[in-house]
Amino acid sequence: MTDIRTFQYFADNQFHDPIDDQWIDSENPATGQVWARIPDCREGDINRAVTAARTAFDEGGWGRMHPAERSRIMRRIGDVISTHADRLGSIETRDNGKLPGQINPALQPGAWLVDSWHYYAGMCDKFEGSVIPAEAPDIHNYMTWEPFGVVAQILPWNSPLGTLIWKLAPCLAAGNTVVMKPSEQSSASTLELMDVLLEADLPPGVLNVVTGYGPTTGAPLIDHPDVRMVSFTGGTNGGKAAAAIAARQVKPIVMELGGKSPQIILPDADLDLAVHGAASGIFPAGGQSCISGSRLLVHRSIIDEFTDRLVKVVSKARVGPPDDPSTRIGPMANKPHYDTVLSRIAAAVEAGHDLRLDGRSACRDEGYYIGPTIFANVPNSADLAQHEVFGPVASTEAWDDEDEAITKANDTIFGLAAGVWSRDVARAMRMAARIDAGTVYINNYFNAAAQSPVGGFKQSGYGRENGWEGMRCFLQTKSVWLSTNPDQPDPFA
Repeated sequence: MTDIRTFQYFADNQFHDPIDDQWIDSENPATGQVWARIPDCREGDINRAVTAARTAFDEGGWGRMHPAERSRIMRRIGDVISTHADRLGSIETRDNGKLPGQINPALQPGAWLVDSWHYYAGMCDKFEGSVIPAEAPDIHNYMTWEPFGVVAQILPWNSPLGTLIWKLAPCLAAGNTVVMKPSEQSSASTLELMDVLLEADLPPGVLNVVTGYGPTTGAPLIDHPDVRMVSFTGGTNGGKAAAAIAARQVKPIVMELGGKSPQIILPDADLDLAVHGAASGIFPAGGQSCISGSRLLVHRSIIDEFTDRLVKVVSKARVGPPDDPSTRIGPMANKPHYDTVLSRIAAAVEAGHDLRLDGRSACRDEGYYIGPTIFANVPNSADLAQHEVFGPVASTEAWDDEDEAITKANDTIFGLAAGVWSRDVARAMRMAARIDAGTVYINNYFNAAAQSPVGGFKQSGYGRENGWEGMRCFLQTKSVWLSTNPDQPDPFA
């Protein structure tokens, strides 16, 4: 037990043991061994965190703080995070298997996760109201933006720190206070961040973290009467459940959910660029990304060559422990998901799909490793092409004309992201305009920036993160009517 680290939940700028003394083991997916334990928070812990957040909003003055002061605190947060990049990254690597090269650089000074804090620090005093023309000369009508109050934020297990910052920076900049619940599968890096943020002089109660399972921690948090708004990132089924709970009290909710993103490869595409780019949009994070472009729709004239090249390129990727510098694909983030991905591969084989590269050869006795897996000629109606695997699994399908490619790309319940590969920029832009997705990449994949909105169409969610749109989600509008006429008419005369 001496090698197992214990984390506490965070409320009112203090760390606490769970009131009921219940704990959850957290495994290192590289070894399959328990390395930490986190609190299994229940009603009393949730009440403590929400009360701290509401007090900070109502009495602590975070929402009424002068925007310039809030901006200074936000900037300090970004600076403090960057000084602890390696510390935070190492915890996330150990807890969910993310490669150091996929998280540590993003936390360095000038990197986009740090820049998110600086970007929103600069926006604190930029959400200005407006004057609305009224017909009567003695009536003044104006509109203002205001924070909601206490916001519940629900995080996924695949990229805790990245998702946390996307949500937290605009929410705090808008003047809200937060109670956050990371996934029970990967809470350690979020809790470690709370210790780091104590150096940023964030006022007590502004940010709080409870940990535990969805039904016993996440659901009661969303349903808490003092929570005024919800931000959720996770699977589509989880998002539907969260939205149903929020609807009981008519709480607004922003959701970034699952995807089954297509990448369309046109016959004039630079094949080397398309193969490497498409592979980069699927495999480096083990396919554990909501925007993973795992449906490869390739023009019939080049599909055989494209598939052969893709298999050759990704078969060279080393699958192994995250702390090995030669590793390019790490483990699945947790045992339940590892089992799910293996079952999805087995089901696709059983369905008779053409397996060109079998990632199950990377499985080993210790850890949750699956290598790149490629199925060829998978019809768009197949389960493999319609449902999110969230693993290093790709499928190819041929198309003959643009209309067919667009039809297949849009023939899914999801609409999170898409890619188009072509030397003809005008043609690529024309196709991008017809794709039902919140983000479309042309001759690249996986780019992100603090100022660029991210979100989905259809069952991939609603609302946006990043940019002004990301901040607007955490603000509500108020219309004020002011009369300058001291002589009000008698309404009953």
